Amino acid sequence: MSRFFVLCFVFLIAESCSSPKENPELAPNVVVIFTDDMGYGDLECYGNPNIATPNINQLAREGVRFTSFYAAASVCSPSRAALLTGRYPIRNVPSNFGPTSTDGLPLEEVTLASILKSNGYNTYAVGKWHLGHENAYLPTNRGFDAFYGLPYSNDMILPWCPWLTPNDRLFLYEDNQPKNEIGFDQENLTVDYTQKAINYIAQNKDQPFFMYLAHSMPHLPISASEPFLGKSKGGLYGDVIETIDWSVGEIIKTLEDLGLRDNTLIVFTSDNGPWNNLPERMVQKGVAPWNTGTSGLLRGSKNTSYEGGFRVPAVISFPGKFKQNVINRQSYNTMDVFSTIVALTGSKLPQDKIIDGRSMMPVLTENEQLSEAPFYYCRGMKLEALRFGHWKLRLTPDDGLQLFDLDNDPGESYNTAGDNPEKVEELMQKMIMFSTENNLKLNNNGS
Repeated sequence: MSRFFVLCFVFLIAESCSSPKENPELAPNVVVIFTDDMGYGDLECYGNPNIATPNINQLAREGVRFTSFYAAASVCSPSRAALLTGRYPIRNVPSNFGPTSTDGLPLEEVTLASILKSNGYNTYAVGKWHLGHENAYLPTNRGFDAFYGLPYSNDMILPWCPWLTPNDRLFLYEDNQPKNEIGFDQENLTVDYTQKAINYIAQNKDQPFFMYLAHSMPHLPISASEPFLGKSKGGLYGDVIETIDWSVGEIIKTLEDLGLRDNTLIVFTSDNGPWNNLPERMVQKGVAPWNTGTSGLLRGSKNTSYEGGFRVPAVISFPGKFKQNVINRQSYNTMDVFSTIVALTGSKLPQDKIIDGRSMMPVLTENEQLSEAPFYYCRGMKLEALRFGHWKLRLTPDDGLQLFDLDNDPGESYNTAGDNPEKVEELMQKMIMFSTENNLKLNNNGS
């Protein structure tokens, strides 16, 4: 198939969905399912031998499963900001928010929800927000028509956060109002989110919608409701993942029953890798070190710049328009999801912002590959690593200079910097340029 034909095909797809206000029946629905701290190796379709995920497996068969897909950060708030703005977190939210925060995602930022809402979409956020809990920063003031969920992580209460007080309570919000307090008993949280999600789909079946379902788990503390408790071979953590898989199945079934599945894009991914390096403060009140997931063959975990912190499972499925049963091994990321959804829905990117993501439409429709693009691993306002092609250069105070060939060594076991000085120099120049342009520190001296 010629490149010209591919581009024309992609253009026609975008054009057919370009006017949701005028042709709502043609506009694709969008569902983004974003889990919290799910590791690369936590799903059956990514090689886990003990956790059954038949519904996510089905999603992968009906779409594209990515093996080199990245969250834009290895912690919660920055990662979510990147997904919803298409921008590296260094541009807006470099670090996490919490109960004592008074700010959030900067008000000048344009969210995916705002873009789609302006293009005729109804928009809904259900689950974890974590981009500011003061009224101005809540989802209903950031482009979402409605919200149900937690303002931040489910551990941000006593005893897991000892710097908080008994007054720092955790509430489920309905739109911009705290409604129901939750504490240690969170076993029904995933089921609750799921019921809200399927109700929303049913209520909005006759208009184009964007639903952002951000699960609070498997972020610690984890718990599972009675129908799923003790059912997985992977212990309590496995029970939690299998509950999320059930949730995916309920979303798919609801879309199928309403005749919407072939016109609905589903994106499933995680905000970062597993919390295997959990702090001592978490090992209490029913939390054990083994209550976390796995990075599979990857090195590292949440809040590190090794692959296990940034590389996450990702499946994109749209049976009506995208390729099915495809495994894609090229590097893409959540910022690309932002740009892809904007393109698919015929919406417009912000013209006054740097958008770091690229549309994956040729990848998803014709299994074409985009040209190589660098991916930068930032932690806060420090740049620690760069991936370009199959090479990754990493620079930290603890580990020094490291060069990994991710095609041959995805587990980052062998530092090949000494054998490839020219590649080190090439990638280092890219890191220096990016850090200079964005006022970042190269994280090589602990400063």
